[in-house]
Amino acid sequence: MTRVLLVDDEAITREILRDYVGSDPSLEIVGEAANGQVAVAQASALRPDVILMDMQMPIMDGVRATAQIHAEFPEIAILGLSTFSTDRYVVDLLRAGASGYLVKDALPKDIVAAVHAVAAGESVLSPDVTRHVVRGLEESTPTTLEPDEALLSVLTEKELEVIALLANGLSNREMAEHLFVTESTIKARFVKIMEKLGVRDRVQILVTAIARGLVTITDDPHFRPRE
Repeated sequence: MTRVLLVDDEAITREILRDYVGSDPSLEIVGEAANGQVAVAQASALRPDVILMDMQMPIMDGVRATAQIHAEFPEIAILGLSTFSTDRYVVDLLRAGASGYLVKDALPKDIVAAVHAVAAGESVLSPDVTRHVVRGLEESTPTTLEPDEALLSVLTEKELEVIALLANGLSNREMAEHLFVTESTIKARFVKIMEKLGVRDRVQILVTAIARGLVTITDDPHFRPRE
């Protein structure tokens, strides 16, 4: 059973999310919060597996709440919610430790699938949103940033290559086709990368890789790791 905490300042939105999540018998709603401050307290008291976190709320917004929860309980997966697919807070939310991001008008089945995905250690970002996020991460990263040599020394060339393709928004299948390997090989490489970077999902691979200067975005349809 996956334990879920719902966080949104609008009661009607929480009711809708409650209906969506509650439709899956393998998901259990353990609590609700109307602002980030309450969410932090609920996360500590209830220790949910997944938190559906609104971004814009009174008292404490979703970004600050995510940062506090992730710092204390990194095992809790946090899935951001917003009205717009290119919300300016998305980059800050993911940098704070969120595992993914959804728009509030997503289909019920997509929201349920996203909860299961982040609970299993996956990330939730569409290719278009991934491109937006990567651009935002790079724009807020110093252009003079030097690649982290310590990380470069432990990551293999093949691992750097899939990180670069991830930053371009490619799916496992597309990566496998591009690299002429199987999807299981791609998944295995990501498991190794997460172990080496000390992160729990692919979104945090992106955040860490860009913050440490491991990849850069170009106009080429396929990325290459920095040399």
